[in-house]
Amino acid sequence: MTSLNIHIEQHPHADQFLTKIKSVIQEKLLPKVQSIDEGYYPLDVMQALAQTGALSAHLNMYGSRYDLALLAMHEVGKTCGSTAFLMWCHMVCGLYMQESNNPALIARLKDHSEGNSFGGTALSNPMKAFAGIEKMVFKAKKVGDGYEVSGTLPWVSHIQYGQYCGAIAMVEPLNDQQEPYEIMFILDLDERVKLSQCPEFSGMEGTSTWRINLDSYFVSPDQLIAVPAKPFIQKVKQAFVLLQAGMASGLVAGSIDSILEVRQPLGHVNQYLEDSAEQLQLELDSLLSRVMSLAKQPLTAPAEAFLDVLDARAEGASLALRATQSALLHQGARGYLKTAAPQRRIREAHFVAIVTPAIKHLRWEMQRLLKEELPA
Repeated sequence: MTSLNIHIEQHPHADQFLTKIKSVIQEKLLPKVQSIDEGYYPLDVMQALAQTGALSAHLNMYGSRYDLALLAMHEVGKTCGSTAFLMWCHMVCGLYMQESNNPALIARLKDHSEGNSFGGTALSNPMKAFAGIEKMVFKAKKVGDGYEVSGTLPWVSHIQYGQYCGAIAMVEPLNDQQEPYEIMFILDLDERVKLSQCPEFSGMEGTSTWRINLDSYFVSPDQLIAVPAKPFIQKVKQAFVLLQAGMASGLVAGSIDSILEVRQPLGHVNQYLEDSAEQLQLELDSLLSRVMSLAKQPLTAPAEAFLDVLDARAEGASLALRATQSALLHQGARGYLKTAAPQRRIREAHFVAIVTPAIKHLRWEMQRLLKEELPA
């Protein structure tokens, strides 16, 4: 019982696109969901999804269809929230490369989009730093035609040796007359980088999440995305946040399916629970209508649209929390089994609510924007 496709504008290949993705989900993803929840990193599934176009629909070379990218993430998220999150990581990394205007990075984009190489995003700390919530962890200094970066950054997903991620570092001024600024770059995870295991999470263990330690790591001109970084972040932040809506909507849709699974045997008692399948579906349809409207061209949308993007993202996270809890209550003990989808989705929904930007971060940003819009 899903409805994302009814919000997709007419597209000649939308049905074929969706059919291919569903085939990968059934044949490759579904048999591995439990293993992914326990720590299996599904690069084979990601590669199969890439070959359907699921990881590249939003890129200019493939039509700049953010609605189709959200559709793909939504469908995957119904089955596995961890894999939907990996899709988001990969998608935004591709976006960084595309918008960099760096020929060396753009030349890498085809392999990235086709799943021949994989890259994530290390922007949790920088996004919080730009919002005034944290301090920037990576520090850089200018060296020749590049930069040397040092620092330790925890909780970076969809990475391992041989892969890469988008990252940001603050360039320390050489004297009092200079202003600090940030650089954004592709961090290639080679022998110069130390990856350390993070403490075990309650969920999302299959996302290959590591702590990164850099000690005078040299960033060459071929790795630079933007100097300075802030204007670039202003350009891509709406797409960055909006794409996460596919994770939340997929969890809600999967939860609705779980509620309907037990309607016949348990409907006589489940009628007394809050958040029925019908109520959740109405709210999901309303959310998706908003998201699809915002997804038309997020890179060129007016700045004031960002408030709507933040609000839609927060609404999706809150709805996912309610829907996943409702599904578990509707299913009862069978949904509480260790291998049951409802209890796993609850943990995945908690992640959607705390991953950058978390609900509290979203509300912080919305309050700041509302204050800026109020007359003095």
